[in-house]
Amino acid sequence: MSVLVNKDSKIIVQGFTGSEGTFHAEQMIAYGTNVVGGVTPGKGGQEHLGKPVFNTVQEAVEKVGADTTIIFVPPAFAADAIMEAADAGIKVIITITEGIPVADMIKAFDYIKSKDCRLIGPNCPGVITPGEAKVGIMPGFVFKEGEVGIVSKSGTLTYEAADQVVRQGLGITTAIGIGGDPIIGTTTKEAVELLMNDDDTKCIVMIGEIGGQLEPEAAKWVKENGTKPVVGFIAGETAPKGRTMGHAGAIVGGAEDTAEAKKAIMKECGIHVVDSPAEIGKKVKEVLS
Repeated sequence: MSVLVNKDSKIIVQGFTGSEGTFHAEQMIAYGTNVVGGVTPGKGGQEHLGKPVFNTVQEAVEKVGADTTIIFVPPAFAADAIMEAADAGIKVIITITEGIPVADMIKAFDYIKSKDCRLIGPNCPGVITPGEAKVGIMPGFVFKEGEVGIVSKSGTLTYEAADQVVRQGLGITTAIGIGGDPIIGTTTKEAVELLMNDDDTKCIVMIGEIGGQLEPEAAKWVKENGTKPVVGFIAGETAPKGRTMGHAGAIVGGAEDTAEAKKAIMKECGIHVVDSPAEIGKKVKEVLS
């Protein structure tokens, strides 16, 4: 079992022939991901990396049965790419693009609410189900198959957590990078819920950041509905108030946005909180044994 992506996912790349799309599509194909084609308007009918190029997502759905997309479209056009994918019936829309204007994301977010799809990101590393599908920019070799799910706002910390879990002789079911922008498609709570409902996932690692209320919401959900242990970490403890840290969404607004406040809420909700990312792997092994 896995969530969001697996060996049967039929994946297209939007922004396929651009430099980013090309580089990461090559890595995904080399990993064994089922990439069935890509979309670059005006280049339909061509072949790229041995896969067909389409002018529109609709065409890719009709001709190769695409059900999942990864978006490498530049920020100015990325929200349109999200809405186009949703319109065409794509079920999982993974948006890597960073720097999409907030006003554009508000429109895209509202637009896809009525569609039968799930948006991951933007400004995220993507999703990986080890040994089956890498739909993102993460280094595939770090991830091994196993029973630990990962949900993270931070790309780098996703890889760090996976590496530590693997070093403890364990592995990953699915790792979901949800992205660090103010407006994202899938929240921490929703991603945790997906993994909580996955039979093969025995433990969840939840990595958050300062800013916003996503982690407290997820923690409260875990307290009420959780059936598996959750290990948590919050990045940005030393970030000064009012300063954006790395991600556009990582900014302390109120008293509850700080790392300390979030960690306290998570502990109250029964989450095994670690104070350093270096402790994640050991803590996971401890709670699983």
